[in-house]
Amino acid sequence: MLNPLIANVANPPAIVLAAVATLLVVLVTSVRGTGWEPTTDISEEVLERRAAAVPETEFPEPGNRAIGGGGGGGAIPAGGDGEEGELEEGGTASSGPGDIPEDEVEYFEVEFVKQGETVELSNDQPILEQGEDEGWDLPYACRQGQCVSCAGRIADGPSEDFVEHDNQQMLEEAEIDDGYTLTCVAYPRDSFSIETGEAP
Repeated sequence: MLNPLIANVANPPAIVLAAVATLLVVLVTSVRGTGWEPTTDISEEVLERRAAAVPETEFPEPGNRAIGGGGGGGAIPAGGDGEEGELEEGGTASSGPGDIPEDEVEYFEVEFVKQGETVELSNDQPILEQGEDEGWDLPYACRQGQCVSCAGRIADGPSEDFVEHDNQQMLEEAEIDDGYTLTCVAYPRDSFSIETGEAP
């Protein structure tokens, strides 16, 4: 004979009655709802209050506040005077050393001392990019001339005799005179030897 507890649990009419009761509770709850109402959106009001609390300044808002994040924003390249080129429609745009027409691209022999190789580099791409194209793992961080992670040293003299910097912001004139360059924004203008990974 079955245990009385098992007999009561396995009672089919009791199982059907429990299922019907559960369905009725679910049906009544879903028809009646929970009574929850969403709160009103106050995000615009909060933003306006925050904007009103910040004093106005005449300084332009930086594009990126992260260190080395490259907010950009109008620094004149070292050794440059902010020359601008003209667009076809008559507007202006800043022209950099990488904006060389294809028929005017020149190539220079550059010896990478630590890599033990001499390669031809074009004057329309930075040294860092062309070294990476050779498969070398050269040091860098910001790629925008705002740190010295990619610095290298040209032993043959002042770096400006051999490369043109596009908006480098970290090297002093004395360091440039000592041959230091930032490879991420340095475009070859002559043949030279460089030791990568050498910071001032």
